Formats: sequence, structure tokens, C-alpha cells
Amino acid sequence: MKNYRITVNGTAYDVAVEEIGAGAAPAVAAPVAAAPAPTAPAAPAAAGGVVVQAPMPGKILSVKASVGTAVKKGDVILLLEAMKMENEVVAPEDGTIASINVSAGDTVEAGDTLATLN
Repeated sequence: MKNYRITVNGTAYDVAVEEIGAGAAPAVAAPVAAAPAPTAPAAPAAAGGVVVQAPMPGKILSVKASVGTAVKKGDVILLLEAMKMENEVVAPEDGTIASINVSAGDTVEAGDTLATLN
């Protein structure tokens, strides 16, 4: 029996694979126990209460808003390139930009904190 950790779409799974004799059906890996979900680092004290997360992995093309800017729900905060497409990351609600946690050129994973709003 061999144990492996496999990551699928950012979620880690511990699996055990048993090697069986020649001529038998191939072994099938089944999840033994899911690893605990990665926790996001604590937001800085100055960060706002509304977190804007990356909807998918990609690269930050540009940041359209700056700290202190008032935004309305749907205003573009930054552009994220994923799968050769430009995706607008927008404000989920009205507020003021409390922090921008990324810069143009940064690579992000799904769920990473991109910005916060007050």
C-alpha cells in the first residue's frame, strides 16, 4: 500500500493505492481523507470587511481602482486574465476600497484575496 497526496483544482486529497498482482483489475485510487482546506492568511488590520476574491486562477493584467476610491456595485476593480480571456473583477457591493492586495503581473489562485472594501 502506498500513500499519495493529490491536488485537484486546489483541493488536496490523501489517497492510498494498493498494488495487486499481475492479471488482476487495475487498482482504483479512492480518497482516504480530505486534507484540511487551505486557510487564507489573516487580512491586515486596515483591510475592509468585504473581501473580493479571485474567481479563478489567472494573472492580474491591471488594477483599475486604488485605495480610498468609492465604488458602486458592479464597478471594475481589476482585470484578470484566465485562459487567454480578460475577466473583469467587480465590486460585489457599494463601498470604499480599503486595500488592494495584488499588482499587475501577479499570478493568483482561485479564492485568493484581491482587494477589500469598507
